Order: sequence, then structure tokens, then C-alpha cells
Amino acid sequence: MNLPLRLPRPRVRRPWRLAAEASALLIAVVVAFPLYWMVLSAFKPAGEIESSEPRPWTLAPTLDSFRRVFGQQEFDRYFLNSLLVAGTVVVASALIAFLAATAVTRFRFRFRTTLLIMFLVAQMVPVEALTIPLFFLMRDAGQLNTLGSLILPHIAFSLPFAIWMLRGFVKAVPEALEEAAHMDGASRSRFLWQILFPLVFPGLVATSVFSFISTWNDFLFAKSFIISDTSQSTLPMALLVFYKPDDPDWGGVMAGSTVMTIPVLVFFVLVQRRLVSGLGGAVKD
Repeated sequence: MNLPLRLPRPRVRRPWRLAAEASALLIAVVVAFPLYWMVLSAFKPAGEIESSEPRPWTLAPTLDSFRRVFGQQEFDRYFLNSLLVAGTVVVASALIAFLAATAVTRFRFRFRTTLLIMFLVAQMVPVEALTIPLFFLMRDAGQLNTLGSLILPHIAFSLPFAIWMLRGFVKAVPEALEEAAHMDGASRSRFLWQILFPLVFPGLVATSVFSFISTWNDFLFAKSFIISDTSQSTLPMALLVFYKPDDPDWGGVMAGSTVMTIPVLVFFVLVQRRLVSGLGGAVKD
């Protein structure tokens, strides 16, 4: 007996799902539009940028703005300074946060809860309120006009968030795994770096992204602590060359901003897989 064939029903999307997807697409367009306008302005000729009737396209793209940016004196040095500062902050804050998160999770000691609360309180203090005290601190330590005056504050501001986030990853690793490693003859340091570190590495990547972005785009500390030695300046300070109150070079500003965005995009592409798993682990915790 031949049974009638049943064709699969066409998949019908529910109205609420269509509305959610449309809303997500609209939000993505709104968020991406400033980035698109920045890149567009970088390729526009000066006449179109200063036009009273701006258009969201250009029929005469040019590289003149990028030539002015790369022709700026010591631009490559500013770029290397930004890479050095951001790279040092990412590596140092990740290692310190990993050790601190392991300590507050695995060990029991007095004032542990108080210490964790202090980490949260440190996140609530505005950076602007601490700029002047940090300036006098760096002056007394002899760190003004050095890259150290940019590295140390960013490490300090990155640690509270990184410790809180990594604490969940360390806590998710069962203590039985550590006990089994000790029974097999592994020392505490070997368990820490060869077993625990790879397991929480996605969390380290997630925290490193936030540290990298905040350090790379920093203007406040660079403007406050690098006063006279321009050779220690970073890329955000290089944009000031193109911004003049009487006659700003918006093409140069947008081209410089586009160049500054490229390393951030490259960093995201390199760590995107680890970043997704890291953020998922943080939400799960």
C-alpha cells in the first residue's frame, strides 16, 4: 500500500520575529552610519566636505586627505606609540587580572568580599574626576611626558572590570580538576598556567578587547600627561594637527580617524571567535 507523500510545510516566520529582525537591522544601520560617514568624508574632496548640501555619496573620491595624514611629521611614531601603549596594557592587565581573579576565587582570606566591593566602587568613579590627582601623582613620580604615564593609569582602570569578569570563568572550573592535577603530581603553578589558563583564555580575550579599545582611543590622559614632549604622543593627539578652530581640516580628521579604526577592526577579526565564547561564558555565569 502506497502512502501519500507529505510535502514539508513552508516555514512561516512569526510576526514578532520579523519585527525583531527588522528592529535589529534598523539599529545596526543607525550604529554603522557614523562609521560610514567617517570613511566617506575621508575620501571626499574638500569642496564636497564643506558643501552646504552634504550628500551620502561621492562621485569623485580622492586620497588627498590620506596623503596629508601620512605626510604628517612623526605620524608613524605616534602610531607605534599607540601600539606600544595598547599592547602593554592588554598583556599586563590580562595577566594581573588572571592572577587576581584566581586568588579571590580559590583562596579564602579576610576582607575578600570587601576587596571585591572596592573593585566595583572603582568602576563607578568617573575618569575625569581622577585626572587631576593622577596628574600630580605622575608628576611626583617623574612620569610626565613618558608613555608610562599612559600605561599605568589604563592598567589600573582596566583591572576592576577584568577581575570581575574573569572571576566567573575561574569559578566555573571545578575544584575537582585541581585536586586531580595535584594527585597526578602537578604543582600549583603548573596547574595555574597549563590547565587553568587555557580554560579561562576566552575570558581573557573578552576583557582584552575592552582594554584595547579604551586605551587605543584615549585622548584625556594623552592630553593631560604628555605636555611638552610630542615624541611621546599617541594617535588621538595627532588628530589635533588637523583640527584648528578657525579652519579645521575635516578631511584630515576623518582620514586620521579611519586609520585609527583599522587596528581595532583587525584586532576584532583576530579574536572574534574567542570573543564570542568569552562573552557567552560571562553571561552564563
